[in-house]
Amino acid sequence: MSEQDYVLGSNPAELERLDRQAANIERPTRTVLQSAGIHQGQRVLDLGTGLGHVARIAGELVGPDGAVVGLDGSGDALAVARDRAARAGDRHVSFVEADVRTWRASEPFDAVTGRLILFHLPDPVGVVRHHLGNLRPDGVFVAVDFDLGSARTEPAVPLALELLDWVTRAFSAAGAAPLIGPRLAPILRQAGLRDVTTFGMQGYLQPDDPGAARLLAGVVRSLSGAIVTHGIATAEQLGLDTLEARLAKELERADAVLLPPTVVGAWGRVPS
Repeated sequence: MSEQDYVLGSNPAELERLDRQAANIERPTRTVLQSAGIHQGQRVLDLGTGLGHVARIAGELVGPDGAVVGLDGSGDALAVARDRAARAGDRHVSFVEADVRTWRASEPFDAVTGRLILFHLPDPVGVVRHHLGNLRPDGVFVAVDFDLGSARTEPAVPLALELLDWVTRAFSAAGAAPLIGPRLAPILRQAGLRDVTTFGMQGYLQPDDPGAARLLAGVVRSLSGAIVTHGIATAEQLGLDTLEARLAKELERADAVLLPPTVVGAWGRVPS
């Protein structure tokens, strides 16, 4: 993926938000990778690795006898990923700056992973099909992505629902696919994978959890340029300076639980 495909940008505030997001979805991500069969000694390619969160989870699963290569088009994000891997002593985790749509490995991998990457690509089937060439026979392709259609509050909080609507519309207007989660299995099958399996996991952020308002307000902040540019809302309607505080107050007033987007995992195997 090139930086142009990523509507949220790569400024320091967005990288910080990505760290918080990664922490929130680490458990379901790990569950998907383990369920797909990633294990000790394997070679794994991680697409759209960004700051290296999934590459390092995969690195734990394959151990020092395995190897993980993280692939991304953002040099800024990869500089952070390399520094973190070096500090952690993850010598078996390395990173390559290249376009995830076209990069070809010199030797095949046992598994290819991609979290929140197909979401941003205009031809997800084509990208998955391309990377079948980076997998050995019977190798596994693992996709992890969001289903924004499942996000809501219980009970309903009008401000939160309006923000979720703006986020979904902004992603769609920018060419992303905010409802791709349920489509992961069909995408993998269309790309030529067999034995495709899929399931989803959703969190529940309680009314007194400050992370609830921070999560949603952070995405709106990162998408604010697209929201305004596409005429979805004005800067005055967004009110970014007070948005998180207003949202937290409304969630607490309604004693509302925020259900963030479902984390959907799907995987399938290359025909032998």
